[in-house]
Amino acid sequence: MDKSKNRLVVFQSKEIRRIWHEDEWYYSVVDIIAALTDSPTPRQYWGKIKEREFIKLQLSPIWVRLKLRAPDGKMRQTDCVNTKGAFRLIQSIPSKKAEPFKRWLAQVGQERLNEIENPELAQQRMKEIYEKKGYPQDWIDKRLRGIAIRQNLTEEWKERGIEEQKDFAILTAEISKATFGMTPGEYKKHKNLPEKSKANLRDHMDDLELIFTMLGERVTTEISQKEKPETFTKNKNVARRGGKISGNARKETEKELGRSVITKKNYLDKGDKPELED
Repeated sequence: MDKSKNRLVVFQSKEIRRIWHEDEWYYSVVDIIAALTDSPTPRQYWGKIKEREFIKLQLSPIWVRLKLRAPDGKMRQTDCVNTKGAFRLIQSIPSKKAEPFKRWLAQVGQERLNEIENPELAQQRMKEIYEKKGYPQDWIDKRLRGIAIRQNLTEEWKERGIEEQKDFAILTAEISKATFGMTPGEYKKHKNLPEKSKANLRDHMDDLELIFTMLGERVTTEISQKEKPETFTKNKNVARRGGKISGNARKETEKELGRSVITKKNYLDKGDKPELED
């Protein structure tokens, strides 16, 4: 599993952003406050807590600033706390939801630790998510395999020094454009996915679209492992070449089938709010 990847978890319909950092989960402070207080201004609420509890009382800060995806889709520095810090934060907030939140926090943390010790549990959880949404079993198998291939690629990119989220997005777009002739953003528009939707494009691909996505990313990984590109420009070139291999295979397939592999089909009726990200 990609331990650096941002995740969303939900407490009583409230989304809590979190990120795996230094071998443990860190949670967005303002999201916790919003969940506990229903405050319309959780940032201001957090500012008052910081001033009261940590500045005036000269207590050690419990938070660190990490990049999380903001509502506008951009990665922004956000005050975050680990589980221990979250429990300290809860003590500073009068809320009838405090005890349920503590129990929920302990549960989601333990689930993650169990998944690290046994990765098959994570795979099973993802499988159950897609089954509940109504996806067919053969599609689910391909989707899960695609997640594993994607994670291998991101790990390879990290080995090559890629760190920024925007750089991952650029490289991914290179593969997609060479494979399908469209960037992921253009592809989502092609499938008529709502512009501000959080829908994961891959959750709206059919079998062949998933297969060629996997092919482009796997070939890119293989080329990168062989050539070990040292600059971002060279990584872009490798991504483009990997995608081109898949793109050529797609075009040959389309000739044989007499139709385009690229479809406008989506699965919005199965729910467009993903629990998983690639």
